Amino acid sequence: MKNIIIAGATGMVGGIVLQECLNSSEVGKVTSIVRRPSGLKHEKLVEVIRKDFLDFSAIENHFENQDVAHFCIGVYTGQVPDDQFKVITVDFVQAFSDAVKKHNSRVTFCLLSGQGADPKEKSRVSFARYKGMAENYLISKSFDQLYIFRPGYIYPVEEREEPNFSYRLFRKLYPLMKRVYSSGVITSEELGKAMFKAGMQGTSKTILENTEIKEV
Repeated sequence: MKNIIIAGATGMVGGIVLQECLNSSEVGKVTSIVRRPSGLKHEKLVEVIRKDFLDFSAIENHFENQDVAHFCIGVYTGQVPDDQFKVITVDFVQAFSDAVKKHNSRVTFCLLSGQGADPKEKSRVSFARYKGMAENYLISKSFDQLYIFRPGYIYPVEEREEPNFSYRLFRKLYPLMKRVYSSGVITSEELGKAMFKAGMQGTSKTILENTEIKEV
């Protein structure tokens, strides 16, 4: 059975990855690094509270003996100032991946990135530029297996309060978007299950765009 560590398990997609892990007979232990208690209890779950996602030195023992790592932390453009957006999108990924790599010579790493990520890091759009920076850093780490997921619009399968007007509009338009632009949309359930499956079984590509994620 595999041990899995997750950052962002309280989020929309990370929560689905977590549930897939807990429900799988092939997973022995799930370590979830969170900022505050989730309230979830399960015999497989080890929940570690950590306020500082830039420094994991105090909890390094929880990164040992991991087979799969999922980074599912994200923030919407405009939700926080640009400098903080970069810290969450790039620096958090670097710190988490460093800790994973330090304690595991062979490990599979799965990153929740985004459609439009710019590998050249030159885009004027901060989302694209920062996602590209995070992806490039992970590629430089030479993980045993690395899977980068670039979803388009993610439709939440559960009801929630949308972060802004655009997402409220997208939610209403999703049935139409699914028919006319299926390559640009995906449900949170499809994405979460694909990340879990890739982490457990692997897939043929390192970078998975929206259509390829659905195929997984």
